[in-house]
Order: sequence, then C-alpha cells, then structure tokens
Amino acid sequence: MKKKTNTHILYFRLLLILFVIGLGSCMTLEKPAQNPPAETIQPNDQEKPTDQIPEKEEQTRVEEPIDLKNISPPTVQETRIEDIDPAQKLEEAEGNFSDAQFAWEHGDLDTALEALDRAYQLIVEINLPPDSALNQVKYDLRLLIAQRIQEIHASRRTAIYNNHMSIPLKENKHVLAEIKSFQTVERKDFEASYKRSGQYREMIFEELANEGLPEQLAWMPMIESWFKVKAYSRARALGLWQFISSTGLRFGLKRDQWIDERMDPIKATRAAAKYLNELHSLFGDWTTALAGYNCGEFRVQRVIRAQRINYLDNFWDLYVMLPRETARFVPRFIATLLIINDPGKYGFDLPQPDPPLSFDTVSINRGVSLASLAKSLGLKEEDLTSLNPELRYKSTPENEYSLRVPVGYGTKTLSSISSVAKYVPPEASYSTHYVRRGETVSGIAERYRTTTSAIGRLNNLRRNYLIRPGQRLKVPGRSASASAPRELVHEGEQLVYVVKRGDTLWVIANHFGTTVNKLKKDNNLTSNIISVGQKLTLQSARPINSVQYTVKSGDIPVNIAKQHGMNLEAFLRINGLSRRSKIYPGQKLWVTSKTTR
Repeated sequence: MKKKTNTHILYFRLLLILFVIGLGSCMTLEKPAQNPPAETIQPNDQEKPTDQIPEKEEQTRVEEPIDLKNISPPTVQETRIEDIDPAQKLEEAEGNFSDAQFAWEHGDLDTALEALDRAYQLIVEINLPPDSALNQVKYDLRLLIAQRIQEIHASRRTAIYNNHMSIPLKENKHVLAEIKSFQTVERKDFEASYKRSGQYREMIFEELANEGLPEQLAWMPMIESWFKVKAYSRARALGLWQFISSTGLRFGLKRDQWIDERMDPIKATRAAAKYLNELHSLFGDWTTALAGYNCGEFRVQRVIRAQRINYLDNFWDLYVMLPRETARFVPRFIATLLIINDPGKYGFDLPQPDPPLSFDTVSINRGVSLASLAKSLGLKEEDLTSLNPELRYKSTPENEYSLRVPVGYGTKTLSSISSVAKYVPPEASYSTHYVRRGETVSGIAERYRTTTSAIGRLNNLRRNYLIRPGQRLKVPGRSASASAPRELVHEGEQLVYVVKRGDTLWVIANHFGTTVNKLKKDNNLTSNIISVGQKLTLQSARPINSVQYTVKSGDIPVNIAKQHGMNLEAFLRINGLSRRSKIYPGQKLWVTSKTTR
C-alpha cells in the first residue's frame, strides 16, 4: 500500500511540474488581476477574521494548487534574486541535476526525483531579463529535468522491481536452435571469435566492473561482431560493439575525417557499458535490455505498450513480437554463455585465447603514415594498425593524437617521428562540386577521375547514391592531383600557378610549402572556392631569404642548385620549372641563402 501511495505522489509531482510549465506563458497576462489577492496571502497572517470578503477567500482556495510562492509580485521576487545571484542559482540547480543523475544510475529513483524537484524549484525562482545570456541555459536545464522525470517514471512503469545483476540462462527451444547453429554452420566463426576475444576480455571485464555490470556481458561482441573491431553491418553499425553513428555520438564516440572511435575497442567498450547501464535502468531486466541494445530502446518500448500492460515480467512473451534479427540476439547470447560455461557438454574444444593487447602511448601532433612510421621503427605495419584501428586511413591526424605503439617503443617513436615524411590521406584532399540538374554520381566520378564509392564514402551517401541539384559534394582529389604536375610560371617578377581540375587551396599550399591563409591573402580571396584556370600568385611560397640569380652561358639547373646549396626539386619548384625545362643566359631565377658568384 505504501508503494502505491508513493507512486501516486510521484505522478502528482510530475503533473504539477508540467502544469506549472504550461502556465508559464499565460501567468504574465493574469498577474495584474491576481496581484491584490497574492499580496493578502502572507505566511504569518493567521489572525485575519474568517468573515472578511468570503469571495476572495474562496478564490484563494482555488488558486492554492498553483503554488503561489512561485508567482509572487515582482517586488518580492526581485528582493529574493538580489540575495542570490542567478548564475549561482543555475550552478546550484545543475549540481542537483548531477546528483539526480548519479542516484538514477545507481537505482535510487526516489532520491533522484527529490534532487530534480530541488533543481526545478531553483529554476522557477530565477527571473532573468529577456536579453540575458543565461536564458538559454535556464531553458536547456528545465528541458533536461523534464526529460529525466519522464525517463524515471517510464522505467518504473516497465521495469521489474529487482536488481537482476545476473543473466538467466534459460535453455528453451529458441536457445537450443542457436546452440545447434554454433555447433554446425557457425562453428569455425565461433571458435575463431573465442580465440580473438583474448585480446579484449580483460579490458572489457575492467570497464564493466567500473559500471557495476555483470561480467557475462563481456561476451556480447561474440554475437555483435565476432570480436572484429572493423565489423560493419547492413544497418551501418560499426566496430566491436556495433554502434551506429548517432548512438555512438550520443555516448561520446568521436567520428571525423581522420578517426572513427567506434572501431577503438577501449573507447567503444566504455560507451557500450554506459549504454547498457542506461538500458537496464530503463527496463529492469537484462534480457529486455539486450533486445533494446540491438534494435533500440524505443522500438522495444513500443512493443511493450502494444501489449496493453504497464510492465514486462517475461522477455519470452516479447520475443515473438520483435524483429527477427533482434529476437534472435538474446537466445544467441544465452547460447554463447551456455557453451562457454561448459564447452564439453556441447561438443566444443575451444582454442587457447590470444594474449591481451599491451602497448605504450605517445602523444604526437603530426600527420604520418603508419606504414612509414613502422618502417622507421623496424616494425611491421600490422604492429601499429592493430593497436590503432580507429585511424580511418592508417595515418595520424594533423592535430594532437595519442598513438599506441608496442611496449618499449615509446621513446624511439618520439625520436623517429620528425624524420618520417608528412602524409596526407587521398580522401583528406578534396575539391567541392555543386550538383547540376541531370548529373549523377557516376558521371561526376568519371569527370574527376575517381570512383562512385569514393564520393559516396566521403559524403556519407546511401548505396543508391541519390543526389539533388544544388547539393554540395566533396570529390576526392587523388587522381587529379597525381596526374597533373604542378608547375609555376613567371609573370613579371611574380610566380603564378594555374589551377587545375581537382585542386584545392589546401593541396596547392601543401605542395608549394605555404599556407592556405597566405594564399588567400596574396590573392585577395574571401573563401576557399577556386575554379579551374584561375591564376594564383605564389610569391609567398618563395623562401624569405631568396635572391635572384642571373643565368650565365653554360649553366644548367642542377649546377645552379648545387652551387647555392639547394635541393634540385626545391630549386625547380620555386622557379616554376620542371626537369625538362630549358633556361637561357640572362634569365632571372630565385636561389636561397648563399651569395651568388
């Protein structure tokens, strides 16, 4: 009876908060009419005769549920706000919200709701001017509080009220069917996956323990990905734990031009542990939480509501109504646990697991190819790529990055990194194409001498490669940049480059040893957009200490470069020459450092 009463109180609390939110917009219009009675309602005013103005007292009783403390006259509110700074109140409200989050994650729903009540009370007391920068913070926090209250009540309606810190291993017909599949058609995959699991299991056990989750969940990647860090599904889920991009982003997995943290086993495991914890808090039992992990919690909630009940006490009642792939996920997982717990019973002789991954970590801020770095360290490329699977192009980004290297190679890596050539992945360089009416991805790919799959991958296009007029496409610049040699031409005393198909400012600046900002400044460009045939002045690409040399009879480029201590390629590049270019007496060429003879 007590539990039922508490539930009613909680529902009333939620309705009251939503009621106050809904009245927020109309209270401003009603304040002038309500100010007089509000002023007469004083907390200590207990001696007022009961026979005075009965109509007003009746009106006071009607307004009582609205909690008039929150709509007191402006003069009273201003006095209260002066006592405590609004920013301080917001900070205190955020602290209460954090307390609620901690309590919810640890299953203490009553404490969580009390903390949310305190946070909301602080918010409604804050009166900010319309142009205050804190208005958005206040609005966002109020929305978060409302969402968290809904989630807590949703979990109470659907969850079984016990902890379920172990996963029930029920050997029914669905589980037996999956065991038979593992014993026959999937046997090789199962055994190979078990062997690979040794690289990650210790790490997964540690991350699950940090979140207070059962160790049994460490075998989920056996079903999700066969313990393959680059496994990719038809639903575009990626990695050991098969995150789609939106869910990965929700739990802190970064994805950009250089890296995709869904493929990092450590980072993905941490995200999966947080997600599983949240699902268990929502559904209350692990079998339903696992189904939610596979197809999404909202899909499972819709199926539960379709049963016209407010709770779920048997996952197998839900089983038949789930999508086939999701429905199979739970019995496959239970079958996996049964086999691993007693392999002999099910006819398995499981192989020795691989040793756990071990590595040192070094911080670098330079783009290098892992193949080149491995060669300089005397390692195989696989030694580095296996430790850094999140690197999409097997190269490090240009910003600061924590690179994993084999144990004992940290110092050697730091000393070798400067001697490794800078690397730019093929698809890190791209030009921009605006789609015209009637164009197709295959036609654009042919025009730029690339492939439809490369354009699709760079622009996250679906397999049907649908595009629309006016759409902005990134087009890989590998073929254009490789096939068209870049040479400078003289125009007076200036060195000029003529833009070719596939060029970008970044590619041109990188090739000629300058920067995008300098190119834009020297050519009065306001954006990064350039066109084929456009002439760019590259005066800034010439070294600062360069001087002009007058070609003499008998001079050849290699001798001039050697005479002035220059690399031949550098000499040719700053003068807009190629190895086949001819020079003539009296011609002015740029040289560096040494005084001309």
